[in-house]
Amino acid sequence: MPRLAVLASGSGSNFEALARALEPTEHECVLLVCDRAGAGAFERAVRLGVPARHVSYAGRPRAEAEAEIESLLAGAGADLVALAGFLRLLSPDFVRRRAGRILNVHPALLPAYPGLDALRRAWDAGEEVFGATIHRVDEGMDTGPVLRQGKLRRRPGESFEDLEARVHALEHDLYCRTVLELLGELSRGGPRGDRP
Repeated sequence: MPRLAVLASGSGSNFEALARALEPTEHECVLLVCDRAGAGAFERAVRLGVPARHVSYAGRPRAEAEAEIESLLAGAGADLVALAGFLRLLSPDFVRRRAGRILNVHPALLPAYPGLDALRRAWDAGEEVFGATIHRVDEGMDTGPVLRQGKLRRRPGESFEDLEARVHALEHDLYCRTVLELLGELSRGGPRGDRP
């Protein structure tokens, strides 16, 4: 059965949502890779029983760190890779090796607000409609083909923190549904990344 691996940098809430979504299925989350030694995602991995590894980028070329990540992914037999708050831009070579098999979740309605702090930038710009995007990773920053988007409106008097919580919940829902669908397609011998 197709296997999922997750790359994360932070608290790992999307990682946990994905791992839990796979529990009642035939699929498995086989690996968490973090580029930050103290990432909260490690604690979640321990609770969930998912093997977790730290790959440092500090003081080494990106290609070297990515080679280590690729080795871990290959060793775990990962078929699909989900970025969950992974704050590194993957190199074109890395993306090409797993073309169509790397997904990302972004807290904005792409193509608007790519990059870091997207939700805060949309809030500061006075937007009324917010959302989340699940997309395939290509060689650019948040430029890959969109697979799914969800929208929500700012509520009267809503704080940024309340909106952020709603966007996170939306991310979890969209990401889990998308990953489960793609793993299902892979298990049936379906598209291997060649459809948007």
